[in-house]
Amino acid sequence: MAAASILAAPAQALDEKKATEGGVVKPSDLSPGEALRVGTRFYYSGEKARAVDSLRFAAENGHPLAAWKLGKMYAAGDGVQEDDLKAFEYFRQVASQYGDDSPTSPRAPFVASAFVALGSYYLTGIGDSAIEPNVARAREIFTYAASYFGDADAQFQLGKLYLEDSKPNEQMAARWLKLAARKGHVEAQGRLGDLLFSSSFHGDAKVRGLMWLNIARASASGPEEQWIVDAQERCYALADESVRRRAERLSNAWLEKNAPVLADSGQ
Repeated sequence: MAAASILAAPAQALDEKKATEGGVVKPSDLSPGEALRVGTRFYYSGEKARAVDSLRFAAENGHPLAAWKLGKMYAAGDGVQEDDLKAFEYFRQVASQYGDDSPTSPRAPFVASAFVALGSYYLTGIGDSAIEPNVARAREIFTYAASYFGDADAQFQLGKLYLEDSKPNEQMAARWLKLAARKGHVEAQGRLGDLLFSSSFHGDAKVRGLMWLNIARASASGPEEQWIVDAQERCYALADESVRRRAERLSNAWLEKNAPVLADSGQ
């Protein structure tokens, strides 16, 4: 499936003037790549208004990383007024122009991230815009990023959609969550563990479920991941001693073997 075919959606084009003064990058001054580097320096030195000028120039002249960074800034209100529609447009620019790039391209992680952001916007819609909630489109976008780019966040979101569907598909949910979990995605590890332990899967599902919950708990931090701690404690209390021992052996072995995976995923 070509990326362009899943991004054909109503969207408001960006209608912003290039800045003309105050630390502006003009076409005659720098290349898009140089403008990106200048904008990045401004951003990390705290001069985010100047960063936006440079990044906008780079994005308007085809630099995907600049467009992706602007999308992240507008989505979070980071140095700019929060504007989900502008964020959507920048992410859409990246996905539309580079969605067919090789999954091994240096740009691939940023392109995949842009797809995940677009899918997330389609889950909720954007108020006062043509972007309305559309779960089917979100699923299509997540599927593309999950399968073509192998993106862990997309795989996690896809797994959640299969679980939260009006007719949940636990087998498909487990498949996608497992792919993300193996990449060190903590939330996917927690959801997969809870699913395997608590559902009707046969065999050693409870052992595998508690194993993934142990692994997730080892990396969980902050109040937003307290649910992982709670789920691990609940399942541990319900497990018999043999399940606990086997799960602990497996989780310890996985953590030892996959320390580089956890480091690369930022855990």
